[in-house]
Amino acid sequence: MIIATGAGYRKLGLENEKKLSGKGVSYCATCDGYFFKGKDIVIVGGGDAALEEADFLTKFANSVKIIHRRDELRASKFMQDRIFANKKISFVWNSEVVDILGKDKVEGVKIKNNKTNQISDLICKGIFVAIGHVPNTQLFEGQQNILKMEKGYIITEPGTSKTSVKGVFAAGDVQDWKYRQAITSAGTGCMAAIDVERYLAEIKHEKK
Repeated sequence: MIIATGAGYRKLGLENEKKLSGKGVSYCATCDGYFFKGKDIVIVGGGDAALEEADFLTKFANSVKIIHRRDELRASKFMQDRIFANKKISFVWNSEVVDILGKDKVEGVKIKNNKTNQISDLICKGIFVAIGHVPNTQLFEGQQNILKMEKGYIITEPGTSKTSVKGVFAAGDVQDWKYRQAITSAGTGCMAAIDVERYLAEIKHEKK
């Protein structure tokens, strides 16, 4: 069996988030960055992924504001130094997005300061949510003692698609928390197919 259930973007859970998805709300800078050429945009997050997205988006956007719920970032020092040196990027600290403004497209965000509770509007034409992913492994809950997982992701043997269960393989974002790209998922899918073929050949040989 090959498990390839993928992973979903972790969302803010706002009503307008779903409504305006694809209309200014995005979860992938490399996928949608070009559509925000010359626009002012915001990113929600504070880890390496969020900062990488912010850095990439400065190739297209007029300005990028990173909204983070704390007053310090979780990202590596290297990434922080790189971002702080980018003049197109600024920060909104100790804040979280409580609403996305706009009827047919994103017109801005409503943010709340976690320390003062002050609510304010920030005008922008796009919002990128970069607060992590959720692997689609809910159907395996309660089986961690058999199928090894870490933070919901299925663990595979290095250089293979083999899981801790004999005859079970995993491919794509369900076992990849680092790259999460279509091309890497396709690659691990190919690996899984080859691993399965070899596994079946071994079983056939053993029966002889």
